[in-house]
Amino acid sequence: MMAPEHLDANLITDVNVKEFFRESVTTALSNQKVDAGEDTVYYIVNLLAYFTQADKLFTHTADGVTLQPLALIYAEAVEAASLEERHQILRRLGDVALLIAGLFSSSLNRKLVDIDYYIAMGGTAYGYLCDLNRGTLRGKAFCAIFGELSEKFQAFVDVLSEVGEKTPMNSCTDIMRLYEIWLRTGSRRAAEKLRSLGIEPAHGSISYRHN
Repeated sequence: MMAPEHLDANLITDVNVKEFFRESVTTALSNQKVDAGEDTVYYIVNLLAYFTQADKLFTHTADGVTLQPLALIYAEAVEAASLEERHQILRRLGDVALLIAGLFSSSLNRKLVDIDYYIAMGGTAYGYLCDLNRGTLRGKAFCAIFGELSEKFQAFVDVLSEVGEKTPMNSCTDIMRLYEIWLRTGSRRAAEKLRSLGIEPAHGSISYRHN
């Protein structure tokens, strides 16, 4: 199997978290009757495990913790100085769009853009990545993953939605605010609330806690 390049094995230290997502994704794929390649499933599982660290999903700015708009991520991809940089930014665009649309769609109700925008942006980003990876043998393997993610983006959003229903992490906005409070103040109350959501605060980030 091929692990996404930015999902270094050293970053995934909690095997229980990874195993939980593997079982949850496999079950959701079956329930949703979605066929997916083994490498694509592996990508999604590692993606979920990687982004349980809040600092991987949220951006720190002078105004606090925020989620970078997809349009700004896309603009960075367009202005990228190299093909490799464009590849990395497009991957983040697709990954973030998939996670938000799948796990935190309720947070989009108060936004100017809704879930269909995230689906369109994410699917397009993965489609571009597939095209960028056609040139080499190794690239073709990644193209197969990104191509499937692009073609079945809506289906994978539904899969992640089911996965999200099995966890208490259903409000990206609330988690982001609690995380910001904890980062700024070390608040015990914020930490306890995060733990009640299944989130374990850690130095510099938070990670999903599994019992």
